[in-house]
Amino acid sequence: MKAASAAQLAAIRVLHEVMHRRHSLNAVLESALATIGDRDRPLAAQLCYGTVRWYLRLYAVLGRLLNAPLRSRDGDVESLLLLGLYELESLATPEYAVVDRSVETVRALGKPWAARLVNAVLRRFSREREALLNEVDKIDSQRLATPSWLLQTWQQEWPDDWLALAEAGNRQAPMALRVNRNLTSLQQYTARLKQLGIVAHAHAFAGDALVLERACDVQTLPDFDLGLVSVQDPAAQLAADLLQLKPQQRVLDACAAPGGKTCHIGEREPHLAELLALEIEPRRARPLRDNIARCGVAARVLEADALHTREWWDGNPFQRILLDAPCTGTGVIRRHPDIKHLRRPQDMAQMAQQQGALLDALWPALAQDGMLLYATCSVSHAENQAVIAGFLERRPDAREDRLTDTWGVKCDAGRQLLPGTEGMDGFYYARLRKTTARVSAG
Repeated sequence: MKAASAAQLAAIRVLHEVMHRRHSLNAVLESALATIGDRDRPLAAQLCYGTVRWYLRLYAVLGRLLNAPLRSRDGDVESLLLLGLYELESLATPEYAVVDRSVETVRALGKPWAARLVNAVLRRFSREREALLNEVDKIDSQRLATPSWLLQTWQQEWPDDWLALAEAGNRQAPMALRVNRNLTSLQQYTARLKQLGIVAHAHAFAGDALVLERACDVQTLPDFDLGLVSVQDPAAQLAADLLQLKPQQRVLDACAAPGGKTCHIGEREPHLAELLALEIEPRRARPLRDNIARCGVAARVLEADALHTREWWDGNPFQRILLDAPCTGTGVIRRHPDIKHLRRPQDMAQMAQQQGALLDALWPALAQDGMLLYATCSVSHAENQAVIAGFLERRPDAREDRLTDTWGVKCDAGRQLLPGTEGMDGFYYARLRKTTARVSAG
C-alpha cells in the first residue's frame, strides 16, 4: 500500500464520524492523524476539511455518477469516492494518481469488488466534469455546498449579503497571530518573521494582529512556546479593546476556553486586580490553563457553570464581564466547515434562550457602571440583536453602550462583522452598561 493511501484511510474514518455520527471534525481529525505518519498528515487533513466543506456539492455529483445508491454498509466506499471527487476537482491532482491510489485504498478496505466501481466513477467524472458540475450547480444549496435552511435564513436576515456569506464559508481562512505586547512589539516580531522568510502584515482594525501571507506550523514561529504570539483571528482580538480595561479592575471571562480572549485581556492590562476565567467543560479547561501559562498572564481558572453564580461567585462585583456566549458558530464556518452539517434550524432559537439566560445570570455580578461585553461568532439575528434587545427590555438598569467603531455593520444593537470582512471571521459584539434603574412615568 502506498503511503498516500494511509491518508485516504484516515480521511474515510473521519468523514464517516462527522457526516454520519455527527462528531466534531476537529476532535475526530486530531485522533485520526495520531494514527498515521507525519508524511501523510497534511494530505489527510486537506482531504477531510475540503470534502466536508464541499460535501453537499460532491454528494450531488456522486449521485449522478452512480447507477444506484450504495448500501449503508458500504459507506466507506462512498466516502472514498467523495474524497476522490474532491481531490480531482479542487486539488488538481492528476487523474491517474487519484484513481490508482483510490483503487488501492478500496482494496485495503477489504472490498476488492468495488475497485472497478471506483475506477469507473472517478474516470467518468474526469471526462464529464464540466457537464456534471453545470447540472449540479443549478441548485444554490449544491453550488454553494450549504444547507437550504441556512441559505434561506441568510436570505431573510442578510438579503444583500447572503451570497457573500455562503462564498466566504467556502474559502480557507488566513492564519493570524496575536502579538503579546508584554513580551515584544508588532514591529519586532514582524522583523523576526521576515528573517525566517515568513511574510506578515499588520491588521487594519486589530492592533495586536499579524496576518500571515501563508499558514505555517506554530512550532516554526519564533518563541511561540514562550508566549510571544498566539494564533487568533483579528475579529476575536477586538474584544480586549472593546472592554476598555483599566488597572485594578476585576474582570470575568465567563465562557473562557480555549483562552485566547482571556490571555489577550491579561496581556493588554497586566495590572488587573483579578482576572477570572470560567469553563464548564473539564476537558476544555486544560488547554485554557495551558494557554494562560504559555502567555504568562495572571488569571485564575475555575471549572464552573457561569449560569450558577452561587457556586463560584464570591459576591464581589466585576467591573468588566466578557460573555463570549455559546452559539451556532455560523460566522466561523470557513474554519469549521462541519458546522454546516452539524447544526439544525432549531439550534438558533435554543442557543438564543441559553444566551439570554447567561446574560440574566451574570448581570447581578456586574458592578454599578460596569461593562458587560456580549460576543458571539454567529451571524444570526436571533442569537445577536434579538438577544440584546430582549435583555434590554427585561433589565431597566441596563443600557447599550454604543460601539462607534467603523468595522462591520451597525445593527439596532451592537455591530456585526460578516465573515471575510477585512479578512476576519464573522463576529457580533454588543456592549452593555449597568446604570441606575429607569423609573417609568405614571
